Amino acid sequence: MGLTKSSTGKNACDRFLDIKTGDITVALMGNPNVGKSTLFNYLTGMRQHTGNWPGKTVTGASGNCTYKNKEITFVDLPGCYSLLSHSPEEEVARDFVVSGEADVTVVVCDATALERNLILVLQTQQITKKLIVCVNLIDEAEKKGIKIDKEKLEKELGAPVITTAARSGKGVNNLLDKIVKAKETAENENTPLSGEEIEETVNRAAQIADACVRFKNTNLIERDRKIDKILTGRPAYAVMLLMLLGIFWLTIAGANSVSGALSGALFKTEEWLNLALIQINTPDFLRELVVFGGYRMLVWVVSVMLPPMAIFFPLFTILEDLGYLPRVAFNLDKCFKRCGACGKQALTMCMGFGCNAAGVVGARIIDSPRERLIAIITNSLVPCNGRFPALISVITVFIVGGVFMPSVVLTGAITLGIVMTFLASKFLSRTFLKGETSSFVLELPPYRRPQIGKVIVRSVFDRTLFVLGRAVATAIPAGLLLWLLANINIGDTSLFACFCQSLEPLGNVMGLDGVILAAFILGFTANETVIPIMLMGYISGTVLTDGVSLAQLRDVLVLNGWNIVTAVNMIVFFLFHWPCATTMLTIYKETKSAKWTALSFALPTVIGVFICIAVNLLCNLLA
Repeated sequence: MGLTKSSTGKNACDRFLDIKTGDITVALMGNPNVGKSTLFNYLTGMRQHTGNWPGKTVTGASGNCTYKNKEITFVDLPGCYSLLSHSPEEEVARDFVVSGEADVTVVVCDATALERNLILVLQTQQITKKLIVCVNLIDEAEKKGIKIDKEKLEKELGAPVITTAARSGKGVNNLLDKIVKAKETAENENTPLSGEEIEETVNRAAQIADACVRFKNTNLIERDRKIDKILTGRPAYAVMLLMLLGIFWLTIAGANSVSGALSGALFKTEEWLNLALIQINTPDFLRELVVFGGYRMLVWVVSVMLPPMAIFFPLFTILEDLGYLPRVAFNLDKCFKRCGACGKQALTMCMGFGCNAAGVVGARIIDSPRERLIAIITNSLVPCNGRFPALISVITVFIVGGVFMPSVVLTGAITLGIVMTFLASKFLSRTFLKGETSSFVLELPPYRRPQIGKVIVRSVFDRTLFVLGRAVATAIPAGLLLWLLANINIGDTSLFACFCQSLEPLGNVMGLDGVILAAFILGFTANETVIPIMLMGYISGTVLTDGVSLAQLRDVLVLNGWNIVTAVNMIVFFLFHWPCATTMLTIYKETKSAKWTALSFALPTVIGVFICIAVNLLCNLLA
């Protein structure tokens, strides 16, 4: 290919004033979901994540490659539909092109939806003559029987047109040749764009598309429409519930067997670590602190959290690659609008199922600051992956057994979390965050076959290991602190026991007990630690208990006064309580506000306490 790659990520929101390091600077523009970031990754060797929904590239990135002895700097601008500044994405893209920083502007188009993409091409053409049109996804267009007359399109636009398939690299060399040539011949002319000119581009785009695009086979397009009638029509909500049920069933079925084997292997290494520290004459206090405090908590978190994440994240990523997540946002858009929020919040809510901190960061795709805050504050009302194992355990041992029925109950619990997200969003939009509901353009992308290899790599390295590493970093200090609390006494009672006793009155009112509340408070660093902390309190040991079977777990809980009311309230409080430490820190970084961070802590907690008290009172009245 004659192409060498190097890359450095940079923030695009500062107008990219410091990125011009190569011989040629190229601005990559395009509508969302046209493969622009995929092309950028291929050219520069970067691994910028390309999600199959609009607005994924919110800030942008820059990277370099060398071609024919020329160092070319590519700037991946945020995806936008228009150069009218209606959103941060459009503002960043427009201002960068107008600034003259780019020697050449490449507008990437989707070959399967050329008419819509040509609007941005024509608008960009009116503010710069340094333009190349890259018609991407040409391979998908061919599969759908779409034929594009490239020569006629060049004549209509008066600009070079290159067809590419960025995922395979087809046509990329031709694009680079045109870029080098355009640098040598293009004029440096940038002018503002008026509203009248933008109106003209809409009609002109339709005329050009009619002249240059032919459909050989409409069966595939008709197939997509039939699928959309199911996924976005009347059965949409039933399909979403069944999809959720299927994901949870696969997660529970796969995680139960793997978790036990992983736990056994890791607890075996604990014995080796303990013996090794004995061999080097480590003081007993320090040895037990390290082994039975920090390491044992680490083992609990890894063995409980890793298996479901390793299953859940790839399944979630497959739905993303298929093009289903934008349809989820489409289905839930009306619900969020009625609540005074933005339909894009559906996407951030879906991210929250994997990790609430990731959902908070994902709220950047929402343009309105008010609606972005609503999405951030309510994100923890859906349970993250770290809460699933505890929910599954309680549901399985106290309510139903097997695999399918726990999946049904868990799906019902998740549905409750989604409903509560709607209600909380409406509450915020009527009180603390009043304002007009904004609209947004939502593109339903074509259905695509997932790239299984990339799905596994991205879900494991970019999501599973990232989230697990963050949980491990908080689990070890939590284990050390817990061991100290359990082994430092006031008289004959440990600090941990004293703490549990002080919480007993509130716990009883909520249908729980002091040990459960203490476990939630001490599990602030990571939700995965709540169950082991609770078991240690019940067993009255000075170390975290090692792995126990579900039957043993039930025996311990029953002996300590658990009944069906306790189990139900435990599920409720696991759904609705304060976000974990990582999520709280992420909320503060995103909002830069102690007030909104405190509200993010208080809102789910108040909801959880209120529901638990109500359930407990109702059960007592019925009894």
